[in-house]
Amino acid sequence: MPTPTPPTAAFYFDLASPLAYLAAERMLHVFADAPEPVEWRPALARELRGATVDADAPAPEEIERRAQELGLQPLRWPDPYPFDSSFAMRAATYAASIGRTVPFAQAAFRQSFAGGHSLQDPDFVLIAAAACEMHPAAVLAGAELRSTVQRLADATVTAALAGATDVPAIVLGESVFVGEDAPERAAEHMRRERGGRDAVSHTR
Repeated sequence: MPTPTPPTAAFYFDLASPLAYLAAERMLHVFADAPEPVEWRPALARELRGATVDADAPAPEEIERRAQELGLQPLRWPDPYPFDSSFAMRAATYAASIGRTVPFAQAAFRQSFAGGHSLQDPDFVLIAAAACEMHPAAVLAGAELRSTVQRLADATVTAALAGATDVPAIVLGESVFVGEDAPERAAEHMRRERGGRDAVSHTR
């Protein structure tokens, strides 16, 4: 099987990650004037080398404070937390196959960290899917397709090969930005790169 190649610009997320939720809430705003689109790609955090273990994760109070600073709804922790995101991530991968990655991811993240519902329960995944006009039966079937499972595995491998060690991660060519503040750091890098290209073109 050929090695997956990363897209030019990609945002890797796992729906079980509260830090990815905080990043996802800012992605569209931060990259609104980006010179190229940033593709949202589901990737299983537990398969990435260096992914945060519970002992190293920010304290819940710190994450709640950050959500407040960002002007988001008060963060509500799902029960159970952490939860197994396997089904939710397959549903996200199916959503990607039909062009619904962003609305589904946003709805699912909000179900989990604004609504306090564990995405380990398929019912809450299907509620998120319905919010972006994805039929529950299609989601249930699509999430179990062998091709969906393979696409998720490929995306996770691609993220790792690109240098993503955890989520959220943004990959811009050979540059990788990991962590909750990845959107701002990646956008600034993109602006500097664009400025450098513009400066070169003006000297020709």
